[in-house]
Amino acid sequence: MRLPLLRPLLLASITLSLASEGYSQSMLDAYKPMFAPLPAEAPAPDNELTDAKINLGRMLYYEDRISKGQKISCNSCHKLDGFGQDNLPFSPGHDGKLGGRSSPSTFNAAIHIAQFWDGRAPTVEEQAKGPVLNPIEMGMPDADFVVKVLKSMPGYVDAFKAAFPGDADPISYNNFGKAVGAFERKLMTPSRWDDFLKGKDDALTADEKKGFENFAKAGCVTCHNGAGVGGHMYQKLGLVKAWPDLKDEGRAANTKVESDKFMFKVPSLRNTTETGPYLHDGSVKDLPTMVKMMAEHQLGKIITDEECASIITFLKCLKGEIPTDYVAKPELPASTPDTPKA
Repeated sequence: MRLPLLRPLLLASITLSLASEGYSQSMLDAYKPMFAPLPAEAPAPDNELTDAKINLGRMLYYEDRISKGQKISCNSCHKLDGFGQDNLPFSPGHDGKLGGRSSPSTFNAAIHIAQFWDGRAPTVEEQAKGPVLNPIEMGMPDADFVVKVLKSMPGYVDAFKAAFPGDADPISYNNFGKAVGAFERKLMTPSRWDDFLKGKDDALTADEKKGFENFAKAGCVTCHNGAGVGGHMYQKLGLVKAWPDLKDEGRAANTKVESDKFMFKVPSLRNTTETGPYLHDGSVKDLPTMVKMMAEHQLGKIITDEECASIITFLKCLKGEIPTDYVAKPELPASTPDTPKA
C-alpha cells in the first residue's frame, strides 16, 4: 500500500484513540442530574440556626469538661482541622478504650439520611447527645450530670440564655444537642465539583471529567449520588460478592431486623481522599484498594489499575475547603469552684 493511502488511515486511527481516551459530554450531561451542589447549610424545621445558638454549639463542640476525664471533646475524634475525623480505624475514648466503629466526618453530615454508620440517630442533634453518655467514648454518667457541669459556669449560663431565650430553663440536655446540631448544620466543604455542577464547565480538568465518566459507568453513582455524593441511603456491604471477614452486622445490630444484616449507611465521598482508613471498621487503609474492592464486591466488576486511577482523579475534586474561620476554637467559659472535677 502506498504512503498517501496509509496517511488517512493513520490519522483516523489516532482520532479514534484520542476519542476513546477523552470524556463524553453527553455522558456527563446524562449523569450530572443525579447530583446537587452542597447547600450553604442544612436547615431543620425544629432548630432555628441563630448566631447565638451556633456560637454556643461551637463552644460545646470543643468542650472537654463534659467528658468523665475532662480530656475528650467532640473535636477529639471529629477534628475540624482534619476534615472532621481523626484518620484512625477506631477512636480512643475514656481511659483509652476503643470504640467499635470508625468515627465518620462531621463535615457535610447534616445533609445525610441519618447519623452513625447504622443510622440510629435521625439528626445531628440526636447524634451529638450519644457519645457524651457512651461509657467507652466520653463516659459521662447521665444527662443530669452534664447539665450540672454546664450550669456551674456562668459563661455557659449566659450563652444558653442567649441561644434559647424563650426557655424558662435554657440549660437542658436536649438544648445541648440542638446547639451542637446548629453548629454542625453549617459545617460544609464546597469544592470545585460544586462549581462544575453549577455550570462552570472548566472547574474540572478533562482528566477529572473522564474520571467522573468512569465513576458513573462503573455503577458507583447508584449509591454515591446527591449533594453528599453518598450519605443518602443504606446499602448492604458485600451486595454482589460477600465482603471478606465481615463480622459487624451493621443496622441489624440495632434494629434486630434480619433484612438489615450487613446494611450500613453509604458513606459520603466528599473529602474521601483525606478521610482514610475506610469502612465502618477502618480495615481498608488506602483509596485504590477501597475503590477496587467496592467495584468487585458491590458491583461485581474487576476494574483495571488505569480505571481505578481515573476514578480517584475524579474523587480528588471532591476535596473541599475547610471553613477555617467558622471552625476556629473559641474561648471557653471558665470553670468555677462548683464545676465538677475529672
